[in-house]
Amino acid sequence: MDNSYLIKTDELVKIFPMGKSKITALNHVNLQFKKAEFSGLVGPSGSGKTTLLNIVGSLDSPTEGSATVMGRKIEDLSHKQGAELRNRHIGFIFQTFNLLPVYTVFENVEFPLLLLGLSAQERKKKVMKALEWVQLADRVKSKPAQLSGGESQRVAIARAVVKEPKIILADEPTANLDAENSHNILRTLEKINRELETTFIFATHDEKVIRYLRRKITLIDGKVARDEVFENPVGKGEGQ
Repeated sequence: MDNSYLIKTDELVKIFPMGKSKITALNHVNLQFKKAEFSGLVGPSGSGKTTLLNIVGSLDSPTEGSATVMGRKIEDLSHKQGAELRNRHIGFIFQTFNLLPVYTVFENVEFPLLLLGLSAQERKKKVMKALEWVQLADRVKSKPAQLSGGESQRVAIARAVVKEPKIILADEPTANLDAENSHNILRTLEKINRELETTFIFATHDEKVIRYLRRKITLIDGKVARDEVFENPVGKGEGQ
């Protein structure tokens, strides 16, 4: 693999059996992603966006072809190796916040660090840094039920970035938010992208998200229809 790429797919195919027939979710997809990209997969429902994120995130494996992430071929990883790749190098943000309701904001953000064997002091430092990024350092003792939708998504973002991963995969992260909260979230993600040089890949229908992207990859019927790069995304700096 070319070392300049964090992620590379070669003739990537994913087929799902459906009774006696089958659905081709990804059809010979060739893509590369470099460090610090702010990219999005767009296209209609069923175009393969989430399937591609799941393979890159080692949650699924190719039917044919190859996906290489951080120098590791996803199709060759054992379950344990895939989990280690996710735990150390990949953060996930979903449209559902997936916060643990019985735990505080601090404990929800701390959870990924428990898998890395860090000391309590190291964990606290990283959790507070992540919460400061999303401007929620004053809500460490709150429970998810006490948070607004925008605050809950910011906690989910803090949880995704707390280990400072190389890659963050975001599947419709603004789907449950209003316009103001969506823009606040997107500006936060841009800031994290700049400061940590994290590679972001979104899967989205949301025009608000699309306006922030520096690269837009359009998938149709599991194929790359267009791959566009924008020097100055129009969403930058917009407040509404």
